[in-house]
Amino acid sequence: MRICVLGAGIAGLAAAYHLGRDGHEVTVLDREAGPGLGTSKANGGQLSYSYVAPLAAPGVARKGMHWILDGEAPLRLKPQADPRLWRWLKAFLRASRREVFEQGTREMLALAYHSRGVLDAMMARDPLDFSWRQNGKLVVFRDEGDLRGAASLVAYQARYGAKQQVLDARECLALEPALRDTAEKLAGGVFTPDEAVGDAHGFCEALRGVLRGWPNIRFRFNHPVTALRLRNGAVVAAESPAGLVEADAFVLSSGIGALSLAEPLGLMLPLYPLKGYSLTVPTRAGDLPPEISITDAHHKVVYALLDRATESAEGRLRVAGMVDLVGFATDLVQRRLDTLTRQAREVFPAAADWPRAQPWAGLRPATPDWKPILGPSGVDGLWLNLGHGGLGFTIGCGTGELLAAMIAGRETGIPVEPYAMGRVTRTAQAA
Repeated sequence: MRICVLGAGIAGLAAAYHLGRDGHEVTVLDREAGPGLGTSKANGGQLSYSYVAPLAAPGVARKGMHWILDGEAPLRLKPQADPRLWRWLKAFLRASRREVFEQGTREMLALAYHSRGVLDAMMARDPLDFSWRQNGKLVVFRDEGDLRGAASLVAYQARYGAKQQVLDARECLALEPALRDTAEKLAGGVFTPDEAVGDAHGFCEALRGVLRGWPNIRFRFNHPVTALRLRNGAVVAAESPAGLVEADAFVLSSGIGALSLAEPLGLMLPLYPLKGYSLTVPTRAGDLPPEISITDAHHKVVYALLDRATESAEGRLRVAGMVDLVGFATDLVQRRLDTLTRQAREVFPAAADWPRAQPWAGLRPATPDWKPILGPSGVDGLWLNLGHGGLGFTIGCGTGELLAAMIAGRETGIPVEPYAMGRVTRTAQAA
């Protein structure tokens, strides 16, 4: 079958990889000049398989109101007339009910662990060099109440396969000595030893390198898709300034840009962009970056050492944070960058060459319940693989493999109903 994948980020490339393994003729289209230059370009770098609980947690509304009034808080909301924003926020609040949150946590853990197995198999099968290391992850807390809440979630997730340890402040410092400058502020932390780190953009480049050697895979970069063309109710072509690309099936994996392609077809995808920021900071021999991936739960900032420095080569530390609901712009807001930089330097002052930090901002295409949308769209010829939010690196390999199985009519490794477009329709009707 001829299949056209729209989007060359992690989700789109993973789908292309597995569809190509099934023998389909696959064409990948992307508006950028290369793979992984959108949301995948400079994300947090953490492969956090046991940290996929929905953003819409119980009590998030109360915390959100506090954060909105704080200009340096991890969340920023800019009220605007866009009805997509208000629909998304309404559904987000509904998803924060405890029973919905717990069910979503179970379903996301199943998807994340499936995705880890898929990525392991891909790395064993093909040469994928993207700075991957299994270095573990430590989430540190400054508030005793937040630590108790995290311990409760650890106990809940243990029932579904998560292997985590609750540590006191002394144990956190012993595990990661780079925390010494903030140790007196810590209440404790949660350590997950089997988490990993990697460069998401490097993964996209490496996967593109593998796929370019396959005779049934083609790439068309600098190829923005402006519309999907229907014939007899089925999608049969993708329109672009360069002309039509026809195929037997299409996979929509173009991040937040999917909205403009889906809405003319009558598909109201429950996506909204969550803008995030990152810093990529060079490290030198003698600097003291954290070896373990760190999440500062107080500021909602993540740290991932992508490459270690040597005497002859610099390393890279990735710092990422912020959840800004401000529309569709990817501009760098200096105030937000200043906040992220200050918070990072306070926690790890000797970690890197901070004045040389390279800033970036991107839009995470998120659903209110934090689960991706995967499977048939309801429009013949169009499949969905999108809405990965802040977890594209963690779950994207899994969704790509599951989608290929669904298109082939094979049994899937985990149930896919929790991620189906149908759940979105049912939720909207219930509202």
